[in-house]
Amino acid sequence: MSTGDLLDIQPEELQFPFELKKQISCSLQLSNKTDNYVAFKVKTTNPKKYCVRPNSGVVLPRSTCDVIVTMQAQKEAPSDMQCKDKFLLQSVIANPGTTTKDITPEMFSREAGHNVEENKLKVVYVAPPGPPSPVREGSDEESSPDSVSENGHSNVTEFTAASRTFNERDESQGATFESTAHISKVTEERNSAIEQQRRLQQELELLRRQVSRSRGGISITYVLLVAVIGFILGYFLKRT
Repeated sequence: MSTGDLLDIQPEELQFPFELKKQISCSLQLSNKTDNYVAFKVKTTNPKKYCVRPNSGVVLPRSTCDVIVTMQAQKEAPSDMQCKDKFLLQSVIANPGTTTKDITPEMFSREAGHNVEENKLKVVYVAPPGPPSPVREGSDEESSPDSVSENGHSNVTEFTAASRTFNERDESQGATFESTAHISKVTEERNSAIEQQRRLQQELELLRRQVSRSRGGISITYVLLVAVIGFILGYFLKRT
């Protein structure tokens, strides 16, 4: 961390995981150590190569501000992966209520009598991570079932215990599923029987009304029909 009287800057160098033909960004965090408004400005020795957002601003008292530095896509890589680019971060105490729009170049001029704090940051290229190493063919043999773990128990014992727990859990879930399916089936049959009973009762009531409106007495057909309906109704009631 680069430490000054006004700002703490983290990290103290700009690290870019270098890749050809790809824009790469890194960030700086500026922490205001004072109870004052602090204005800052970022400069670089190679402005065409980098984009800084924001390149100037104000950090409120006891607050932080993030600065994103983006390196443009590079067509060639340096042979030694060394970068000579430098950044300069200037900071100065500003008047309370100062905003980014109020920042002027004169604020960072020492000739004008301002106490300007400067922090220099270097650029470092970091090699991108390489591909994962291939797994050796003998890795499975080296991790044999007879090997012993750090806690003194064999891997075979741990695997067997885990498998038993999984099987018991699977059987428990299967039994629960079958019970749920059986209950659902019985409930459907019961609801169907109740619906049939309701329909038969409605038909019986309709027949009674028709007979009461007729002039003649009770016919043999009506008696037989009532008997059949009663038999069907009793059958469904037994099933429920």
